[in-house]
Formats: sequence, structure tokens, C-alpha cells
Amino acid sequence: MDSENREKTNSIKKYAILFWEFFKVGIFTIGGGIAMIPQIQQVVVEDKKWISEEDVLDCIAVAQSLPGVVAINSATYIGNRMYGVKGALAATLGVVAPSFIIIIVVVSFLGAIGENSYILGAFTGIKAAVCGLIMVTAVKLAKQSLTNVFQWILAAAAFVAIAAFGVTAVWAVLGGAVLGIIYNSVKTRKLADDKTAGGSAACKDDAEDDEAAGCMEAHDSSGACGDGVGDKDDEDDKDSEADKKREDEEAVK
Repeated sequence: MDSENREKTNSIKKYAILFWEFFKVGIFTIGGGIAMIPQIQQVVVEDKKWISEEDVLDCIAVAQSLPGVVAINSATYIGNRMYGVKGALAATLGVVAPSFIIIIVVVSFLGAIGENSYILGAFTGIKAAVCGLIMVTAVKLAKQSLTNVFQWILAAAAFVAIAAFGVTAVWAVLGGAVLGIIYNSVKTRKLADDKTAGGSAACKDDAEDDEAAGCMEAHDSSGACGDGVGDKDDEDDKDSEADKKREDEEAVK
């Protein structure tokens, strides 16, 4: 009974921790969406070490590719990755709750604070700071994600398509996915061809080496046979000279 209660308490605690961490992300990150990504990355990778940098990149790619706010999608993804559906629910509620509460409070007092010079000044500074935060996020993502020339070209093309030609982000993401599949297929096929060509060249070299080794052995064998015959001839000559000398001695006697 005690073990069951302890297990239940630990289960509630882990969901509460997940909720609270994303609640803090939601309440202390102004700008939402992309602006939340650096804070989410700080919490889940560096502070809590729940997932790795590579997992965060996968999370952002999935969150950007699906409908909805990227911060909410990211929270749902990470929560599900950690503790399944219940974890996804806890993380999503945590990141949404601050905005829900604050917006209700602000709307209730909007008539009183809407023309306040201090509030307007604060929002002016906040918007500028959020732009800087988003730029930092873009630079960090570029350093982590763009690892080859193809990715840099694709990122620049997506930027131009969206900024200059008004292409929606959905089409940019889908286009990037299609081009990425084509690029990876071509790269994989090229690597396979290079590997096959390298294996054929290695087999050819081995065959040439075996042939050369066989010739060397044959040459050595021939040399050994020639030496053997020469030695035998020398012995025969010596025997003949000994016999002749013996005959001469007998004749003198």
C-alpha cells in the first residue's frame, strides 16, 4: 500500500514539475511563439537535461511543420516525449495558462491602462527586445541546423521567398521537405555508388597483388631448381675426377 501511494505521489510530482517549468516559460517569455524557443531550450536541455540539442531541433522542425503556435506544439511534443499523453497535457497547460490568465486580466483593465504613457512606453521597449530575442534564436538555430551548403542555400531561398514574394510559411516548409528528400536520396545513392566502385577497385588490386605474388613464387621455385641441378653436376664432376685419379694410380703400380 505504501509503495503504491509513493508511486502515485512520484507520478503526480513529475507531472507537476513539468507543468511548473512550462508555466515559468510561459509567464516570463514575452512575445510568444518563436520568442519562447530559447527559453524552452534553456530549460529542457541545459537546466533539466530532459532531452538533447538534436532532439530540440527535431522538436522545432515538427512544431513548425504542424498547424498551431510553435511554443504550444513544442511543449506538447516535449511533454509527450517525457511522459506520454499525460505529460503532453501537463506541459501544454503549463505553457498556455500564463497567457490565458494575463490576457483576461489585461482585457479587464484595458480601458484604464490603454492610454497610459508608461504602459505604452513599456510595450514599445518590449517589442524591440522581443525582436532581438527572435534574432538570437534565428542565429542559434542556424548554427545548430545548417551544417552544409545545401541547407544554407535552402534557408536563404526560403527567406527570399517569404520576405520578398510573400510565400506562406506552410509552402516554404513543404518545399523544404520535398527538396530535402530529393537531396538525401541523391546523396545516399552517390555514396552507395562510390562504395561499390571502391570495392571493385580493391578487388582488382588484390587480384593484381595475388598474380604478382604467384609470379614471384614461380621465379623463386625455378631458381631453386636451377641451383639444385647445378649442385648435382658439380658432384658428378668431382666423382669422375676421383675415379680417373684412382685408375691412374693403379696403372702406375
